[in-house]
Amino acid sequence: MGAFKMKQAKLLNAQEFKRLAAVIDSKRHAVRNHTVVALSFYAGLRACEIAGLRVGDVYEGNGTVRDSFYLQAEQTKGGEGSTVLVNKKLAAALKRYAERYPKHCAKADAPLIFSGKGGGFSAQTIVNLFAVLYEAAGITGASSHSGRRQYVTALADKGINPRVIQVLVRHRHLNTTMHYIDVNDAKLRKAVELVDL
Repeated sequence: MGAFKMKQAKLLNAQEFKRLAAVIDSKRHAVRNHTVVALSFYAGLRACEIAGLRVGDVYEGNGTVRDSFYLQAEQTKGGEGSTVLVNKKLAAALKRYAERYPKHCAKADAPLIFSGKGGGFSAQTIVNLFAVLYEAAGITGASSHSGRRQYVTALADKGINPRVIQVLVRHRHLNTTMHYIDVNDAKLRKAVELVDL
């Protein structure tokens, strides 16, 4: 009997990411939806973690974007709290979000990502949003987990130590992190060409 192989969420190429951004720009709540994508692709957050965020988690009392934020145990899949570091691209997206929705972002206890009816998103609503956006962009095989996998693979491609990546994406086991990293013929060729005696 063969080993079970987990299906991987699709990684987006640069052209697909541009198409996704263009689709988001063409729809209502573009700034909100860009923020959801940024939380996934630039922080590696899961749908449940995005849905669990509160305004006060990511913004200081004066409205500035925090350099990092803490996910409470109840906000995470693994049930353990963890710190998320905010990079410049994510900070820029969060800043645009606060500028676009200042009244909403002034309420520290409000869900960070709001629905059209004013309430928060559930994890399933985040999953559904990604599905709608990917379908509209003509991207097949992508899911709400694609951004998280892209985040891990991008870090690995930059030569970041897998143990550091494991901590950044809050995996208990390094093996889990390693399953996220994409390996292809071009990467294998580049690796062997580095050998110089």
